[in-house]
Amino acid sequence: MTDDSLIDADSAARVGSVAARATGDVDRLQWQRWAAAVGDHNPLWFDADYARASDYDDVICPPLYLQYAVLGVASLEGLRPDGSSGAVSGGLAFPRAPRRMAGGESTTFHLPSYHRDEVEMVRTISSIVEKHGRSGRFVLVTWHTTYRNQRAELVAEATTSMIARP
Repeated sequence: MTDDSLIDADSAARVGSVAARATGDVDRLQWQRWAAAVGDHNPLWFDADYARASDYDDVICPPLYLQYAVLGVASLEGLRPDGSSGAVSGGLAFPRAPRRMAGGESTTFHLPSYHRDEVEMVRTISSIVEKHGRSGRFVLVTWHTTYRNQRAELVAEATTSMIARP
């Protein structure tokens, strides 16, 4: 790290640490409302007979709903200018690179979640690196997130990245 680095020493020292931890309850009514709102009418989310015929114990939670079950929804007043809440980033601040944007996300789902499951999310900072692209310097932050149910079974894991620019 040099004196003109976009990465401050405090942020660099956080690589490998837990950035965020949260627990939430999976609730059938809430995921069904969410699925209907986004136009996802998969019978696995709504029809118990269909889900059982598909080798599930009951209707299952849409996998992409997990993060909402854990984190909930942020109010508009609680959002930063970049549209994020900062809750899952662990409050990383790059004074020399304040503009943020999503860099991408890849999620692997291992097990279904059912009504009344309690899911814990743990997000760890995997890396913080400075890069140089066509439009100049930027910081690339990568997190690894795990979602485990009340039996400590791995339900899902995700790799997420964020770009911070001057």
